[in-house]
Amino acid sequence: MPFALYMLALAVFAQGTSEFMLSGLIPDIAADLQVSIPAAGALTSAFAAGMIVGAPLMALLSRRWPRRRTLLVLLVAFLLVHVLGAVTGSFAVLLATRVVAALANAGFLAVALATAAAMAAPDAKGRAASVLLGGTTLACIAGVPAGALLGQEWGWRAAFWAVAAVSVPAVVAIVVSVPDGPAGSGAAAAGAGARGELRALRRPRLLVTLLLGALVNGATFCTFTYLAPLVTGVTGFGSGGVPVVLALFGLGSFAGVTAGGRLADRRPRAVLAVGGVALLAGWAVFALTAQNAVTAVVLVLVQGTLSFAVGSTLIAQVLYAAVEAPTLGGGFATAALNVGAATGPWWGGVALAAGFGYRAPPWVSALLVAVALALGGAAEGLRLRRHRRVAGGHRAAA
Repeated sequence: MPFALYMLALAVFAQGTSEFMLSGLIPDIAADLQVSIPAAGALTSAFAAGMIVGAPLMALLSRRWPRRRTLLVLLVAFLLVHVLGAVTGSFAVLLATRVVAALANAGFLAVALATAAAMAAPDAKGRAASVLLGGTTLACIAGVPAGALLGQEWGWRAAFWAVAAVSVPAVVAIVVSVPDGPAGSGAAAAGAGARGELRALRRPRLLVTLLLGALVNGATFCTFTYLAPLVTGVTGFGSGGVPVVLALFGLGSFAGVTAGGRLADRRPRAVLAVGGVALLAGWAVFALTAQNAVTAVVLVLVQGTLSFAVGSTLIAQVLYAAVEAPTLGGGFATAALNVGAATGPWWGGVALAAGFGYRAPPWVSALLVAVALALGGAAEGLRLRRHRRVAGGHRAAA
């Protein structure tokens, strides 16, 4: 993989840290800026909304810009709003910086996915996507705990300064190593208009893959969001065991992205079929045996691995299916992931509010994966029937 791709992953690492680090900083922000905890929680919602809207929007607006310029503008904007967030004393300004940061993050990831696909060999889009998404998983393993530690030692503003600082070498590396060129990929993409890309995105295969990505990511973040109360309230771990469990899930996610990247280019259907069934079974077993500490620890690692192996394979399939919409394909893939990350926890919260207990989120995750398997199976059945019909027509003509 090109060196530039790893520098893009460094920027994605900083952005992933920014996206997730607020979970440990909300109480300090609320106290410092004199707002309520629920009001401070709106910072997380604002970022999620910005990611969902920003991915296709920023990809559309920037599709005629050269890749390097687009990535630099978005990353520098991301860096500067974190500096502003670190120095502001206004909650309204901080809220606005989270929206702008999310727009820049979403646009950057969309263009970075297109850039990665263009820089990689034609049959290595899965590996390229896995390198980028590896930045997000490393943020879960190292960036988020480090942000929480900085917040505890030097205040929440230190975490914002750290995200800005990590972004600086990525800016320099993009200037040096990312090739300039159109935001699209290839001659056809360069000549295609926005309407042409949008028409390409309406293809059933691509729409189904995007929906599957949203469902699988929704299942992942449904349980991940409520993992702490599950392992303390049901498994019986103390609060000190929560960071260890979260780190295990992060390690699993990194392993899953890495493995998915190596298999997604060669055997995507096998990964999705076998991995999807294993993922469904794992969530169900987790819900049934969450009281057992050994089983819980093993399944946290296994489910993190399976979730991100399947999820990264779906993203790679979007990149393969969106050849005629290279920039908007990455944007819609990013949006689909964030739709899942936003709605999955909501469905888990609905189940908790209904009184089903802390085992409910894994059951909801299992249900979401079951829906994805049913939808994917139906789509694959239609594809095979269409293939047999076409093959039969060719034989009859011969």
